[in-house]
Amino acid sequence: MCSRSVSLPVSIFASSQKCAIFDKQHRTCSLRQIFSSHTILLVQPSTRPDTRTYSDYESLNECLEGICKIYEEHLKRQNPESPSITYDISQLFDFIDQLTDLSCLVFQKNSGLYIPHNKDWLKEKIYVMLRKQAGR
Repeated sequence: MCSRSVSLPVSIFASSQKCAIFDKQHRTCSLRQIFSSHTILLVQPSTRPDTRTYSDYESLNECLEGICKIYEEHLKRQNPESPSITYDISQLFDFIDQLTDLSCLVFQKNSGLYIPHNKDWLKEKIYVMLRKQAGR
């Protein structure tokens, strides 16, 4: 089971998810290419359109870390007196599932397009990232 301790603050930025161009021909590429590609994270915590936010990252890995930090900031707001907070991946995934929307656009260098990905894809990539971190 992957778990993580919280100690860093994070900011959340803003936009909508309906801005991707998708090209099925370029859907597959190496994980190395995906993890090093510019990524835009789109977040909508509630059903209110004014809660839409976005952040951009130099890589998918930074984006995945950003998602974890968003959750960690949420935990800090809920537990302001706690000097440290530990959570496991199932709690992170429950948080992701309760968001109205969480998706990302990953830039594909070979096609010049941003490819959209949903919550399930992001959870799979977070799982892989945290497993690698736990193995270090």
